Amino acid sequence: MTRLSVNINKVATIRNARGGNVPDVLKVAMDCELFGAQGITVHPRPDERHIRYADVRALKPLVTTEFNIEGNPQPEFIKLVLEVKPHQVTLVPDAPDALTSNQGWDTIKHASFLKQVIAEFHQHGIRTSIFVDPIPEMARAAADTGTDRVELYTESYATRFFNNPEEAIAPFVETARAAYAAGLGINAGHDLSLDNLTYFVKHIPNLLEVSIGHALISEALYLGLQETIRRYLQALQ
Repeated sequence: MTRLSVNINKVATIRNARGGNVPDVLKVAMDCELFGAQGITVHPRPDERHIRYADVRALKPLVTTEFNIEGNPQPEFIKLVLEVKPHQVTLVPDAPDALTSNQGWDTIKHASFLKQVIAEFHQHGIRTSIFVDPIPEMARAAADTGTDRVELYTESYATRFFNNPEEAIAPFVETARAAYAAGLGINAGHDLSLDNLTYFVKHIPNLLEVSIGHALISEALYLGLQETIRRYLQALQ
């Protein structure tokens, strides 16, 4: 079964809007695990507008499932990852002022840089994943960097899903096959939701993990967190 990692950035966004500690990011993370999530994802950014570096440090001893830290491997981010030593680090090429992640790596152009960063993380026993667009060449080139996995950037799938699901999923199937043939594990994330997840999981071969935040936290406003996670786990079966 594909594993569910819950991205709790949106919880931190709500907390930061008022200051204080409501909602409690640490408690939400522990509740997600209690309700069946198999991982917790955070994406700290330099301006700390949602998850803060202090949150990441506080979460490390509390997360009992998989801890996944996403972000652009700039010096401060690398320093944080090497300090916390999560189970997985997902490398995302987002600019500091980006509203959200909006593209995958050009794994050909940035091969040398990625290879160097990944080697450093591997020295500390941290599994690596590279955020990639649904382009088979980018998945194949990612294998040359030494990464363990790629994460398929699924925004275009979610955008096109309701108009033409077959057309929306096609490049992801092709890219997943290319990644698997190159010896890489396959993750996915961005704009996946209860509306489009089951179709995606049924068609993507060898999918190990999905990381879902915005939709899941939004749906939990209506369904409650426990019921929402239950429905996601059901969709992944």
